[in-house]
Amino acid sequence: MSAANPFPPEVIAAVMRHMNTDHADDCLVICQGLGGQPTATAATMSGMDAEAMEFLAVVDGTEVPVRVPFSERLVERRQIRAEAARMYREACAALGRTPRPDAS
Repeated sequence: MSAANPFPPEVIAAVMRHMNTDHADDCLVICQGLGGQPTATAATMSGMDAEAMEFLAVVDGTEVPVRVPFSERLVERRQIRAEAARMYREACAALGRTPRPDAS
């Protein structure tokens, strides 16, 4: 862990596994709506630190890195879920989509 990233590798791996397994569609929506990749056709979470989530989005058949900042610097693991949900809801709003009812 560094000052820039308070989360140990095992926490990041667990978050990535959860996002890529249980929220794969949300990763794509976040990249399309907040990550500047509206034409992305797929996305996976590839990392994170205290400032942002990172993704690999597929745009025109090519993987491109996407970094989407959190609304504030995170310091505790419990903050990650709330930020991921916020990102998803804001991305849906930016794309004119209705978020899932359980996205809170």
